[in-house]
Amino acid sequence: MKCALVTGGSRGIGRAICQKLAIDLGYFVLINYQGNETAALETLHLVEQEGGNGAVLKFDVSDEEAVNTALSNWIGEHPDAVVEVVVNNAGVAKDGLFMWMKKEDWQNVLDVSLNGFFHVTNFFIQKMLRNRYGRIINVVSVSGVKGTAGQVNYSAAKAGVIGATKALAQEVAKRNVTVNAVAPGFIQTDMTAEMDEQELVKLIPANRFGKAEEVADLISFLASKKSGYITGEIININGGIYS
Repeated sequence: MKCALVTGGSRGIGRAICQKLAIDLGYFVLINYQGNETAALETLHLVEQEGGNGAVLKFDVSDEEAVNTALSNWIGEHPDAVVEVVVNNAGVAKDGLFMWMKKEDWQNVLDVSLNGFFHVTNFFIQKMLRNRYGRIINVVSVSGVKGTAGQVNYSAAKAGVIGATKALAQEVAKRNVTVNAVAPGFIQTDMTAEMDEQELVKLIPANRFGKAEEVADLISFLASKKSGYITGEIININGGIYS
């Protein structure tokens, strides 16, 4: 059974990714969530409605022990499962000016994005190398590429994942394992619902926010066999706001 794991897969971009990987590529999708079980089950229902298969898997990506326990248990119960695709999508934003930033808001954002990438990817990397096949896709942000005022913690976390993407790609390319990152700009999700879309649209050459499905389409391509010669890349998907 060929599987794809999507962290933070219960809502927004994560949900759209789960749907695309299940329907476009036929993967059994492991929908990771931390707290919102209702939303995760809703994502699973949408996947199944479209003829796909999957399961929900609860763990906090920032907690190494929780990651290892949840994934080891699931794989132990499904010995025929091979996880070919890992999408590190889980992230959290705790915005505020740096001069007033609390240490826990700095730490928490780094723990989820950067340490989360380490915990989940590190769990699977040896298996992918042994199988001589794998697709690791990290969801970063325009903030990690150019830096965004009021998001020093988020920008630092995503920039860290960008550096890791480029380095890891070089280590594993010989074994047919690719490592890429996708950097969305303004996308219509719960995370951007509070933003003043009418004002922000003026900054975007494409004159609109992106859709979660558009990000998921790009990730679906990077997760497919068609993308085998693309690795170590950071692909911006932002309507021209930073290119």
